[in-house]
Amino acid sequence: MPVYPKEIIDDIRSKTDIVKVVGSRIKLERKGANYFACCPFHSEKTPSFSVSPARQMYYCFGCQAGGDAISFVQNYDNVSFTEAVTELARQAGVTLPQREMSGAEKKQQERRERLLTMNGEAALYYYYRLRSPEGREGLDYFTRRGLRPETMKQFGLGYAGKEWDGLYRYLRGKGYGDEEMRDAGLVRFKDDRGGRDYFRDRVMFPIIDPRKHVLGFGARLMGPGEPKYLNTQETPVFDKGRNLYGLNIARSSKRPYLLLCEGYMDVIALHQAGFDCAVASLGTALTEKHAPLLKRLDKPVMLCYDSDGAGVKAAMRAVPLLREAGVEARVVKLSPYKDPDEFIVHEGGAAFEERIAQALNGFLFQSDVWRSQFDMNNPAERTSFHRRVAEELTSFTDGIERENYLSAVCARHQIPAEPLRNLVSGLGNRRYSTEIEVPEAEDLVRDSLSRAGKGSNGLTVGAQLLLWWAAESAASPECVAKLLRPEDMPSELQEELLAHILRLKTQGPVTPAALLSEYPENEEAARQIAAVFSKALDPDRDAAERAHILTGNLQRLRRESLRKALKNNPDAGAAKKITQDLAQLNKIRILEADL
Repeated sequence: MPVYPKEIIDDIRSKTDIVKVVGSRIKLERKGANYFACCPFHSEKTPSFSVSPARQMYYCFGCQAGGDAISFVQNYDNVSFTEAVTELARQAGVTLPQREMSGAEKKQQERRERLLTMNGEAALYYYYRLRSPEGREGLDYFTRRGLRPETMKQFGLGYAGKEWDGLYRYLRGKGYGDEEMRDAGLVRFKDDRGGRDYFRDRVMFPIIDPRKHVLGFGARLMGPGEPKYLNTQETPVFDKGRNLYGLNIARSSKRPYLLLCEGYMDVIALHQAGFDCAVASLGTALTEKHAPLLKRLDKPVMLCYDSDGAGVKAAMRAVPLLREAGVEARVVKLSPYKDPDEFIVHEGGAAFEERIAQALNGFLFQSDVWRSQFDMNNPAERTSFHRRVAEELTSFTDGIERENYLSAVCARHQIPAEPLRNLVSGLGNRRYSTEIEVPEAEDLVRDSLSRAGKGSNGLTVGAQLLLWWAAESAASPECVAKLLRPEDMPSELQEELLAHILRLKTQGPVTPAALLSEYPENEEAARQIAAVFSKALDPDRDAAERAHILTGNLQRLRRESLRKALKNNPDAGAAKKITQDLAQLNKIRILEADL
């Protein structure tokens, strides 16, 4: 059952400008009738994310993310359908009616709220434990690390005691059950020994989201043993790949950059020194999930990783990942100190500010590391170094950017520019433009059809193009129904969409909003509808060519459908009829008059 009546959802859609919604979160560039940007849902440098004000939809030709303003807010802000509708209704001035949630909705919401509330209770338990006589060891640790009481309070730092079941007994006293404690990753159960705290004898770092919910914890062991650092396991409310430590504060920072660190203490030390823009990944290396999260903040990222070998390797992995996501990366030199925390203790904030100003461009940092791996007095190894630089330069898809980096690396390492340029050209498998060009939707459609090949994805893309034709062409519903059969659709959802399009076509123009109304809470349907209306063929293109493209896809869908029917139908009479239909495929055509 829908969260709100269709009429309310339609009213919100009609009063919402998707360009404003998307544009308030990412930078859009207008080109023709549409707006383009690098997709916020996957890493890319060439814009393939399109927003159509006419259709009030977005679609990425790279990762196929798509939908309307509601689904965009859902995915970008990582909120539920209800939360997205509530936010857009508020912005549009639409009053939402009070409603009764279904039993399943209530259960899911209550479970999530219970887990978040329980995490908050656990954070309070650890917080006060740190400040009790039993927490003296943890408090001494933070004090030795130079943290002030107000800093410990700001980050909600705590301590997990040495007993086996202190938190377990505390949460039981608060009314929480064993199953939900296990679901939150706070307590473990083994055999018949009852609950055992997941964190013991550790200083605790609550991981807090921008809404001030405690999602999970990071923890450092006080005594001997392994692992030294431990984090909450994945839970229904905690995904370490979608969060960064300190982001709840850093996202509001006025500084024109972000500082990306390796550890919790690095983040806290930098914040205490006045750098409220520091964040860290949660006990894992930077991943492709983190890169779009950083890109949303639209600031250069200063890598403040440890100066040891492991830190250098981490920076070497992070630089291309961030560059691929369209995020400028620079590397802050911390030597002779190991990490930002140690640097701040010995040199202070002013000296760290100077290091930030001197931060080295990520690609030039990479080139310095590669150079150190070769004997530059050996001609063969010097050639290998030049080849390594050239290989990386081929990853720059924009010609001007690639040329600028080539010039900079040549100047830094005394490399002859023209031979390196020739080497890059020889290694490259693609031709590059010398200007940044936002691809036309028609080019992207052609590319997606070309990439689809002959696999199942090709059938899906072909079906999307034909559903667009069914919705927006001048062909009558009867003509469409005669040519495009439900059984020819590759998926059940596309078959449903065809039925809705034919029904709506008898009533007037078929719009994305009308189709979306049939699927109020179905993200996959919203993505498919966005894909359908993004497959439009250029109306200025030759009509015969457009008819030819549509006919080719129609015949292909029919052929695959008939072959599948032939394979699954043992009846000799039916098989004969299917074979005859296959032989007559070339007679099935979409004419110019049907466009």
